[in-house]
Amino acid sequence: MKLLTKFNIVLIVFFGAGGLLIAKLAKDFLLTNARDQVVQQAELMMAGAKATRDYTNDQIKPLLLQNPDHEINFLPQTVPAFSAITIFASLRKNYTDYSYREATLNPTNLIDRAEDWEADLVRYFEDHPNEKQVVGERDTPTGRQLYLAKPMRAGASCLECHSEPSAAPAAMIKKYGPNNGFGWQLNQVIAAQIVAVPMTVPDAIAEKAYHNLILFLIGVFVVTILALDSALYLLVIRPLHTVSQAADRVSRGEADVEPLEVRGKDEIADVTASFNRMRVSLAKALKMLE
Repeated sequence: MKLLTKFNIVLIVFFGAGGLLIAKLAKDFLLTNARDQVVQQAELMMAGAKATRDYTNDQIKPLLLQNPDHEINFLPQTVPAFSAITIFASLRKNYTDYSYREATLNPTNLIDRAEDWEADLVRYFEDHPNEKQVVGERDTPTGRQLYLAKPMRAGASCLECHSEPSAAPAAMIKKYGPNNGFGWQLNQVIAAQIVAVPMTVPDAIAEKAYHNLILFLIGVFVVTILALDSALYLLVIRPLHTVSQAADRVSRGEADVEPLEVRGKDEIADVTASFNRMRVSLAKALKMLE
């Protein structure tokens, strides 16, 4: 077996074992990183929804309440939750996998009523008032889902409509009735703000990064093998081949073999210098025999 072949086998085994270890560790790291990236995106979306709510409550609602039609027909644009959900629905045109909910235990509009798992989150925030957010996963009929949830507390502006039915606008009572969405208390956790996304999203991000990493490692491996093979051939194999050919000629009795050029001060140079001394000693011995 050629020296270059043996060298390549050693490199392949070494790089292969190292590559497998790196690939294993990298896959777990990339999945965690992709999950954090999706959660960060969800946090930005949630912050945008909150900004929309605040803008609606501070800027839009006071203007719309001055509209005479508001006394007759309830204007949903005065509701911060309506604005946040509407803006997020527009945002979903570019982020189709993300969903947004303001899941409420006692909502005015029953479409916002919390499902069982959402209600558990609301109660969790009630029992843990210092908890700012929860990141978790859950199984759904369509697959595993990643979610980010934050508590929503009733503020003074909320109680203008949700404290008692008598305090609510007549148009609101006319539209939704007096039985739902009342009895809220100041600073009470009344809902959970939830952004959810299928786990296929971070999985796809991690898988793409993993494939790119594997291609990069393969490329580095190939370039490294070629570079090391070239260096081994030029610095070791070719000089040794030259010494081997000269030694073979001497062994066949050729007396006109020229001394080899000694380059550098490494081991190959030592072998070349030793061959030259052996050639001279052998020539002297042959002359003495003659």
